[in-house]
This record gives sequence, structure tokens and C-alpha cells, in this order.
Amino acid sequence: MSEAIHQGHVEVSIDDRGVANVEFGHPLSNSLPGKILQKLANTITDLGANDAVKVIVLKSAGDRAFCAGASFDELISIKDLDTGKVFFSGFANVINACRKCPKLIIGRVQGKAVGGGVGVASAVDYCFATKHAAVKLSELAVGIGPFVVGPAVERKIGTSAMSQLAINATEWRTARWAQEMGLYAEIFDTTEEMDASIDELATKLSGSNPEAMELLKQIFWQGTEHWDDLLSERAAMSGKLVLSDFTVNAINNFKKK
Repeated sequence: MSEAIHQGHVEVSIDDRGVANVEFGHPLSNSLPGKILQKLANTITDLGANDAVKVIVLKSAGDRAFCAGASFDELISIKDLDTGKVFFSGFANVINACRKCPKLIIGRVQGKAVGGGVGVASAVDYCFATKHAAVKLSELAVGIGPFVVGPAVERKIGTSAMSQLAINATEWRTARWAQEMGLYAEIFDTTEEMDASIDELATKLSGSNPEAMELLKQIFWQGTEHWDDLLSERAAMSGKLVLSDFTVNAINNFKKK
């Protein structure tokens, strides 16, 4: 098994405004192995319960890819259904942690988002991006589908736009397209401009009524109370598909590219 599976980080800082900055990262285009995804989910949950935190900013390391999805090294090592379900539950846990967190979460997408990365961008409450933040749901290209992230993406941009991403799995959609569909609230030419706007909104929210923000968040996510079960079922779908001969061949062909 590749050493890359064991790399990566989740780092947290909380400033005197009560703004918590959560940064995740991995050397391979911020593609995330299961242990990092679990740490990220736990971190978001813990910050939600921390009274010192007023608002959360979720970002990734580096100045290129925001998130290339789940770890490909880990994906190709799956040999049984239980392992597959656990693997595909990684982004499900992060999405559900964002959904259930009582604090508003601001997303910072500095570069391309693929698969689970699109899911994370869909799971935050207000998402900023740069013009370089193109999106793609590439799962069908390797013999599976965006089943786990699908509910979050569909909730944010609608069934039509989500299905376009899911069906045309090798096609990048621009950041402008993602903004027009509702994934990104605002896009910027540079990360410096984006970060200035993120800081401005975070400051406003840090001074807002915490109870009002929590109630707003409950309203925004109304109708998703069944997602713990739904995303677990979706993870099992992908876990089963990844064991099929078709998918194994598709993954091996993808590796050769």
C-alpha cells in the first residue's frame, strides 16, 4: 500500500474574533485518505460544540487544487465490501459533519475541485472561489458514480446541473458556470481578493447573534435529517461497484494514463 495514504494534515486555528480556520491538505493535489477525512469530520464536529467559535472557514493547503477527491491509492487497494463502504463513507462523514454543525461554515476554494471536493464545496454554507476553481464529478469515468456527494451537490445546484456533471464525467465546468448554478456565491481573479472578502464576511458573522445563525442553519438544511442513513446507503452502492470487474478494469486503465 502506498505511503501516500498515510500522509496529509488537518490544522485548526481560532482567532480572537472566534473565527476558526480549518485547513486540510495532502501532497497529491489534496486528495484525501480515509484517516484525514475522519479527522476533518471530527474537527468540524468539535468546533461546532466549542462556544468560543462563532464561524468556521474551511480551506485547503496550497495554491493549486482545492481537493482532488478521495485518495486514489486507497481506492485501488479495496478488496472487500466492508472496506469499500468505509472508504466511501469518508466524504459522507465530512458532509454530515458540515450539515449538523451549528456554526455557519464559509468555504474557500482556490483551485480545481473533483468528486468529493465538489461535495465539500456543496456542504459549506457560503462558498467563495477563484476563477481557477473549475469543477468535475469524475466518478463515472472510473466505473462508479457520485453517489455519496450527489445529495449535497444536488441540494446546492439542482438535479439538472448535478446530472450534467455526473454524466459528462470527464468534462471540466468553469468556476463561472459553478457560480451561475449556485455552488459558488462569489468568484475572484486572485486568492488575495478572495481572502479579503472571506475575512470581511467572517468578521461580520463573528459579531452576529450566534442563536440566530444556528436557527438559520437549521432552516437552510431542513429536509436533510435522514442523510446519515442516506449517505451510508450511497457509500454501500459505491463500495459494491468498486469490486466489479468493470470498475477494476476502468481504474487500471485510468492508472495507465
